[in-house]
Formats: sequence, structure tokens, C-alpha cells
Amino acid sequence: MGSHSHGQADTHGHQHSHGHGHGHGHTHDGIDWATMIPDLQRDDAMSAAANAEIASRLIDAIHVGPEATVLDIGAGAGGQSVAFARELLAHGGGRLVIVDAVPELLEVARQAVKVALDGDDRVRVETVLADAAAADFGAGLPEADLVWASRSVHHLPDQQAGTARLAGLLRPGGWLALAEGGLAMRCLPWDLGVGTPGLQDRLLALRDAGFAQMRAEITGSTPMPYGWNVALSRAGLEQVTSFSVLTDHPAPPAPAVRESVIAWLSGLTERVGDRVSEADRATLTALLDAGADTYVGAREDIYILGATTVFLGRR
Repeated sequence: MGSHSHGQADTHGHQHSHGHGHGHGHTHDGIDWATMIPDLQRDDAMSAAANAEIASRLIDAIHVGPEATVLDIGAGAGGQSVAFARELLAHGGGRLVIVDAVPELLEVARQAVKVALDGDDRVRVETVLADAAAADFGAGLPEADLVWASRSVHHLPDQQAGTARLAGLLRPGGWLALAEGGLAMRCLPWDLGVGTPGLQDRLLALRDAGFAQMRAEITGSTPMPYGWNVALSRAGLEQVTSFSVLTDHPAPPAPAVRESVIAWLSGLTERVGDRVSEADRATLTALLDAGADTYVGAREDIYILGATTVFLGRR
């Protein structure tokens, strides 16, 4: 979504964003995140190496010992929380606070971290149900050495105000890191042998148009006509920079990659809905028909390649 890749929405077509809403798993963007838990968990599995690299770079940046406090805002199914927990453990321990507006996601993330830590109590894990768009957001949260938000700020009505709110959670010297933008996930060859070549590009263009519409329909939606590094600087942070990590699963695909590509294509088909041309709709039907020889899941030339960009700044 956004840039969306969800953007990872987006590396994977929903991208991992979550957060921010009221009750029943619904957020300001009108997305029912609780129903997407299996997709989010699949995305986390595909992104595990990238998540580990992000955690390593960010935990190294804060280089504080076992007293380090990390806030994961809009944690989704907990893939990045798991990576932070493991990295904190490697640095002697710390405190991980998982924050989301959707109770079902909080529970799934907490469980994922619990499994990863396997009883090691050197990382203290807390969960907080909170809406990042609320005026009193942060009231119940500790000051942090690292605040992380992945593809969630772009779901907030005012992205700059949301960035500033997150920056306000930092203790002096702490870092805010936002995963926003990057490169949309690619997984299909250009010519599929069915329909007109270039299907993926047309679907991604429709998805981006849908993202713009989603932003326009958020109550109180405020444009942010500049990049995330500028947003961090305007939030008062210094040493603003960015880095990108790849999610790369080359062809021929492992079974989990096949499943992920099928889910990505079917999810994207749902998202673009009736905005897709009749010809492309016919192609999608052929690609998603498990009984047909055009089934995308049986191809040897599908893959996953995407990039996540992390923007960071220091208080």
C-alpha cells in the first residue's frame, strides 16, 4: 500500500501494516486486519531474513545493554517483534513493548515472541492495546531507545503528526525507525503465456491507485507531499538517514514461496476488484485455477523479490 509496496502491503500485497483503529480489528483505513492474520504470518515467514537484518542494524545502532527498551508500533503478526526479541537476547536482554490497535494481532504477536524466546526471561515482553492515531497515544508507553513502525504510519490520517507522536516516545539519544516505501514485490515473469504481457505492472498500478483512494477516504486525511526523511527531520530528529533490505527468494520456488505467490496474487485480485480490465480478469481466473494448466502455483518461474526501506532519525 503505499508506497506501498502496503507497501510491503505491500511487499506482499497487503503489507504489513497494521494498526490503528478501534475495535473488532478494524482501523482508520477500513481494513479488517484480524481476518488477515494468516496472510501476515505468511509474509513474516517470507520476510524473516530481511526482518533479522533490520533488527541487527537497528539494535546495533542503539548499542545499549540489557536496559534497552524497544517499542514495536503496529506489530501485525509479530514478525519484526520476533527479530527484535532475538537480537535483544544476543545483546544480553532488554524490554520489548508490542503495540497494536487490534487485540487479535497483539495476541498473535505475543505468542510468536514467546515461542522465539523459548522461556528466556532476559527479554521482558509487554503488550499494549493502543491506537497510534489517538490524541493520547503514548500515555501508557515507556520512553524508548528504539521506536519501530512498519508500514503503519501511512495508514494514519495525518502522517506527519503521527511521525511526530512516535518521535515523542523516544528518550534522548533514542532512534525512530519507519519502514515505509521501498520497492513493490515482484513475483511473476513479464510474459506468462496467458493474457497480455505485463500483468503485474498493471495490477500494481491499480493497487497504488487504490491506496491513494484509501488515503483520500480516511477522515481527516492530510497530505504529506514529501518523503519520509523530511518527515523525520520535521519531527525534530537528527542524523536522519535510511537503508534498504531485500526480500529475495529466487526461482525455482520452494513450496512456501509458491503458497506466498498464490496468496499474493489472489489477495491483489481481490484488492483491485472490478477496476481490472475484463481481459486481465480472465487471465487472473486462469492463473488462479488450481485445476488448469495455466495455474500460477505450478510454475517453476515464480519468485519473490522486494525491497523494504527503513528511514531513521535520532532524538
